[in-house]
Amino acid sequence: MKIERINPDGLYIPPSYHHVVRASGGTTLWIAGQVSTDAAGDVVGVGDFEAQVRQIYENLRIALEAGGATFDNVVKMTTLIVDFDPSVLPALFAIRSDYVDENSPATTLIGVQALARPEYLLEIEAIALVD
Repeated sequence: MKIERINPDGLYIPPSYHHVVRASGGTTLWIAGQVSTDAAGDVVGVGDFEAQVRQIYENLRIALEAGGATFDNVVKMTTLIVDFDPSVLPALFAIRSDYVDENSPATTLIGVQALARPEYLLEIEAIALVD
């Protein structure tokens, strides 16, 4: 398995993701969009963006480990944020940096009107490649 992360010349070099991730070999894991529920299905951090981000990244960690992966294996992440306001980005990126290091994946962030439950402030899905 090989994962190569690329920020091509001519594109802005972002601090928290790579524009291109080339992956070959291995097995692909598709991690369903994770929300801020605990193992009992209760919403963690109702009304608290940072608490929800942390719970989601813990849920992603658990899901990745179940597939034999870590955040280093993630090649693509998509984040959906309800009623997106750029002021939430510093908190999102600070917590994300506890899980995702310089091996950051290709990333998309989308502002949405709503998610499956009104308590959910965001949802994050991932694609990973493992040996």
